[in-house]
Amino acid sequence: MRSYESALEKLIKNALEEDIGEGDHSTLSAIQPEAEGKAVLKIKQDGILAGMQVAEKIFRYIEPGIVFNAMKKDGDIMRYGEDAFEVDARVYTILQCERLVLNCMQRMSGIATLTRQYTDKLKGYHTRLLDTRKTTPNFRLLEKEAVRIGGGLNHRMGLYDMIMLKDNHIDYCGGIEKAIEKAWQYVQQKKPGLKIEVETRTFEDVKKVVAYGKIDRIMLDNFTPEQLRSALEIIDKKFETEASGGINLENVTDYAATGVDYVSIGAVIHHAVSADLSLKAVLK
Repeated sequence: MRSYESALEKLIKNALEEDIGEGDHSTLSAIQPEAEGKAVLKIKQDGILAGMQVAEKIFRYIEPGIVFNAMKKDGDIMRYGEDAFEVDARVYTILQCERLVLNCMQRMSGIATLTRQYTDKLKGYHTRLLDTRKTTPNFRLLEKEAVRIGGGLNHRMGLYDMIMLKDNHIDYCGGIEKAIEKAWQYVQQKKPGLKIEVETRTFEDVKKVVAYGKIDRIMLDNFTPEQLRSALEIIDKKFETEASGGINLENVTDYAATGVDYVSIGAVIHHAVSADLSLKAVLK
């Protein structure tokens, strides 16, 4: 499995190549190669700041010797009118990195801000917030990092770090017990230690899973809070529990009040609105 640092470097490399292509002709045509400059990241709305470390790595990917002066850090509350960082670098570096830095920080800050709204509502409850795989292709790394910065927990990063037996797996396999047995045998033979989670859609599913065992976590999909309480009584804390489906800011505390271990909410990523930030030249 790739480390976060190596995955981030690959993301930055590919994103810069996508944007710059054969050359940044706007900058090449108007700016002298030796020109030095300063720029400041301006915050234009309230929220939770995310992407500071990513921004610095983007600039350093092009020019390792930049001076990066951070006024705030990832996870800080940001207010309209504040500055997040200043960067001293070649003007070429600033202009070539500007859009990628903003795209990452605006998207990440929007996700962190929405995540914090959910995690604030969960304060005082046992329940923790999980993200999902409902992410933007090739940007999952930073979207999930933004969830973490906002106070949530990352579920599996992909199909490779946990077994999740969802409805289609179960239906294709021919039943919930058969799917669990095959997954358990696979783990014993191929990937010892890999956790198994199974999705349940009815009380009958829950009873079958509890009776069969051999799994680590039960997902309760589209259960109302009242139904969830009944299902948790059947499970009786024998396995980790996760509620999913239909959970939002208005009802998340109703789900947390049941005592479920986790709520997984794809909306913290795919419903997040990018924050308003800008990178402005500082003229000497």
